[in-house]
Amino acid sequence: MTAAPPLVTAVRSAKQYLTYVSAGPFQYAIAEALALPESYFTGFRDDLWAKRDVPASGLEEAGLTVYRPSGTYFITADIRPLGETDGIAFCRALPERAGVVAIPTAVFYDHQDMGAPFVRFAFCKRTGVLEEAVKRLARLH
Repeated sequence: MTAAPPLVTAVRSAKQYLTYVSAGPFQYAIAEALALPESYFTGFRDDLWAKRDVPASGLEEAGLTVYRPSGTYFITADIRPLGETDGIAFCRALPERAGVVAIPTAVFYDHQDMGAPFVRFAFCKRTGVLEEAVKRLARLH
């Protein structure tokens, strides 16, 4: 058996290291977080839920079908109620139409046509920013 070329050995070593210890630096942060009181986490959750509800309500009022998440800071919306079917085109036009940006979910699908009518909005923003976005999204209806 011949030895692997140095580059192959280096790539294998990097892969091995990244696969099994890439989260090593996070362990210190996780240890600190585990020491925080439960109220920190419930407050964090409640704050995100309140922020989620601002754009979710605004998107519904603008005519989109909204899927309210329970564990992320992205809201997915179906644009078909607005007569739209192409999320990529919708997202490209949205900044000019409403001064708001969204992400087409089709880019995350193996079969992009399945995700075509869905877009997502981030709500990990200051409440004032979310309220302004809701005002701007009202232009869509």
